[in-house]
Parts: sequence; structure tokens; C-alpha cells
Amino acid sequence: MEKPFFVEGEKRVNRILDTHITVSTERKQKEAKRVSEGTSLQKAVSFTLASGYQLDKEAFDFLNNIAEIEDPLFLIEEAVKKIGDLPQKPLFIDRVFLETMRKGPCAEEKLPSPVPSPSTTESRKTFRPYAKDVEDQVKVITDPTKKICTTGTITEYLGYFQDRFERLKKILQKRIDAKNAVPISVALKAPLKSKLNVIGMVMEKVESKGKLFVRIEDLETSATVFISSNLSREIIAKARSLLLDQVVCISVVKGKSDLLIAKDFILPEVPQKTLHKASEPVYAALTSDIHVGSKKFMEKEFSRFLECLKGNRGNDKLREFVGHIKYLVIAGDIVDGVGIYPDQIEELAISDIFEQYREAAKLIAQVPDYIEVIIIPGNHDATRKALPQPALLKDYAEPLCEARKIHSLGNPSTVSLHGVDLLLFHGRSLDDIAAVAPNVSFDTPEKSMKLLLQNRHLAPIYGERTPIAPEKRDFMVIEKIPDIFHAGHVHVLKCNQYRGTLIVNSGAWQKQTDFQQKMGLVPTPGIIPIVNLQTSKISTLDFTEAW
Repeated sequence: MEKPFFVEGEKRVNRILDTHITVSTERKQKEAKRVSEGTSLQKAVSFTLASGYQLDKEAFDFLNNIAEIEDPLFLIEEAVKKIGDLPQKPLFIDRVFLETMRKGPCAEEKLPSPVPSPSTTESRKTFRPYAKDVEDQVKVITDPTKKICTTGTITEYLGYFQDRFERLKKILQKRIDAKNAVPISVALKAPLKSKLNVIGMVMEKVESKGKLFVRIEDLETSATVFISSNLSREIIAKARSLLLDQVVCISVVKGKSDLLIAKDFILPEVPQKTLHKASEPVYAALTSDIHVGSKKFMEKEFSRFLECLKGNRGNDKLREFVGHIKYLVIAGDIVDGVGIYPDQIEELAISDIFEQYREAAKLIAQVPDYIEVIIIPGNHDATRKALPQPALLKDYAEPLCEARKIHSLGNPSTVSLHGVDLLLFHGRSLDDIAAVAPNVSFDTPEKSMKLLLQNRHLAPIYGERTPIAPEKRDFMVIEKIPDIFHAGHVHVLKCNQYRGTLIVNSGAWQKQTDFQQKMGLVPTPGIIPIVNLQTSKISTLDFTEAW
């Protein structure tokens, strides 16, 4: 008799305190990376030829060089679109054209020197911020704060995974190549060598003696999927990149007994989209991980940022640029908290969390009143640690609310700023992704964030560093595709673009802690990314220099 409702559900719940079964070696990770880069380059060349163009040698070398850090196929697709709009279309795509295309939404706009020259210091214009005369347009699309209710029972955990599965299954079934997927039980009863698609949640990955097996389950039963070494390197790389607890569609051939033989893997993915753009040139400053209360908090640099917002620093051109900032978005960890990591007390300048928030309020109060401040919590903040997190608890957030108007939301939340949709997520799960996924690390949060978009889930791996509450609804499923995906947590400033979504990890305002040093995490603090919501261009301001 088949067991209903996630046959292995209790095993999954019991795995909270266990270590996930993952078997990988450095050699295999390097091989998967090399295979992935080569395949992407090959696809880029094929797409170019199919579109009626050719690459000259320098353009090919350029694509080969960037393949390690970004997808050359995406760049070529954008280049072909651009050429389609030109009155005269070239036969060959050259390196200069590709370099120009690469300076797209994720490229920094060149800012004027922030240091006023001696001749202009005394004659600076009066600061008249453009954004002050612009009416704010803030719309909260999703916020879990008032929808959270759980007691943590086994039944709730099973219900949570059932909801996750159903939501991601619906997303997968919207894809043409996964539309005809059948339940695992149907696939197991199919005649030998039948070709089918099944949708399942990854329970286990085991690789031994060159053989890779993946155990999947749905709401009725489970099955073992065998990944043959005869498959293409690209498909094998996909299999090795699978994350535990993610929902995936697998093209299979029915084998003997309950064995299914994999032919390909189909992820939920985000579709290619066209970015929404603001109707006027207003900017959003994206930041996170301020960590007020830590001895490593960069108070001097943060004060420079605040003075810059007020128009008290920089030359006229820079002040004009800053005057377009209408929104300040803080993606968690406003304070350093207490008892968050081992021996933290030794690195605290303020050991009382209430006092930490009072100090934070003094800083946030200095943000000009025409700038809208949006805040979500992080794992260091005063709210529950399990995802999704409600907005900052009232007792702690009160100093912030009294200091000025703020929009205090839960983690994750989605907001529309002047018609541009931002998915705000602190990013705790990036720790788990960096620990197990090939070709990603703490230094490449943009790659981890890309994986989350591909999986359409903000915290796919369950039972590792990221605590997840068993809510009736899985708030971590990415159902609405954002224009901007903003996260923090890892303290490394990086940005990228994936299928039209701008990915921004906003760095920090805290110097490297001893704990981070032990983990090998090298932060890039004191630098803030600013997005022009009308053009989607990103600029950065570095406050580590005294200007």
C-alpha cells in the first residue's frame, strides 16, 4: 500500500538536526564549472550563427574570457536584440560592440569625482534635491508579517512541504516542456522504457564510484532516479547542481522496479522579462547589514553617507546625483544584536540590544525626510529567527518609528517603488547555497541569488543553517518575478542581471569580524549601490575614502 501525503515526510522532518547527504569533491566541482562554461559559450556561438551573424576572433575571445563570471549566451541574446533595432546591421559582431552591451543594467555609471576642487568649494550651488519635489510611490505587494501563525507541530511541517510542492509544481507546469508531467506513481507503473516527465522534491543525492542517484518524492510516493555517465556533461552538471528539497521536473525513461533513468532536468526558472521603469529619474539606495552596536560598525563611513544624502559632501555634480535618491532600502541587520555568533560579546561596543536600536534610530533620523526608508529584518535583528520573519518587534522598532517615518516590513517582502518591483530578502539561505552548490562561494552571492531565482525559492535547503518555520503557506516561493532582487547578509557587494531581473547584494557597514575571518569571508563594506529606477543603471559610492 502506498503511503499518502509525502511518504518520506517524517524522515524529512527528522532531518532538521541531521547533516544533508551530499557527496562531492573539489575535482568534480572544477570539472562541472569547466563543462558549464564551455557549454554556455557553445550555445552563444550557435545562437549568433542561427541569428544570421558571425563573431570575429576578438569577440569570441572576449566571450570566452567572461564565461567564468557571467552567461555569454545572455549577452549575445541582448546584442542580437540591439542589432535588430539598428538601421544598418553588421555581418560580424565585434568585441567593442559586446563590451558596450555589457555595460548594461549591472554596469556602474561613471560618477563625477566627489571631491570639490579648491576653486569651487566656496561657490557651491544651493542643494536643491530633485527627489524632494517628487511624490513618493511606495506600494507593498507582499509582506508576511500579519499572516504568520505556526506552532511547529509535525503536521504543520508536513503541510508546509505539501504547500511548497504544490506551488512550485504549478509554476513548473506552466512551462511547455513540463506541462505533461505525470505523478511518480504513474511513472513507476508505466511500461519498461517509457519516456515521461515527473515532478518531485529532491530528498537525497548519493554519488559513489562514479554513479549518481537522486531520490525524489511527491505527495503520493517516491522513486530513485539514476543519472548515467553516458549523458552529456551539461545534464550531468545540472544533476550535480541539484539542491536538497528543491522541486524539479525530470525527463526520465522507466527502468526496472522503482528505478527511473534521467534524461534531462527542468527547473522552475524565471522567464525572460522586460524591466518595469519609473516614469521619472528617481533613485533607490540599496543597503543592508549596518550592524549598529558592533565595534566593527563603520560609524565614520556611515556618517559620511548621511552627510552626502543631506548635500553636505561632494561637488555640485555629485550632489545633483544624490539629490535624485528618493528611496533608502535596508535589507536587514540594522543592529548587531546579542548572542548571534560565538564570542560576539567581545566585539560589541553596545551590549544592550535596546540601546543598539536607539543608536540606530539616531542615525536613521538623519536621513532627509523626503527620502522614503524601507526596512526588513535580518538574522541579527530583534524578531524571530525562522523564515519568514515578521517586521521588527514593536518594542525594539519604536525608537526607529519615533525618529522618522519608516516602512517596516517582514523578510521577505515585495514592494513597488515608482512602478519598479523589488523583492527584498535578507539572504540567510545564501550560507547554505555557498556550502553545497558547485561554482559558488561567499565571494559570489550574485551566483547564489541566481540559483534561488532558477529554483523560484528563497530557501530551498531545509535543516541547515537557515531555520524555516512550518507556515501553512510557503512565503519563500518566488511567485511574482521581480525587477530587482535585493539581498544582503554575506557583506559582499555584487550585482548581476539574470533574464531581465537585476540582482543586487548590497554589501555592509561592518568591517571584517573575527568570526568572518575564521569562515574565510572577506567583506566589501562602506560602498553603497544606487539604482536609477528609470534606466535600471547601477552606480556605487565608496565612503571608505575621506572625501
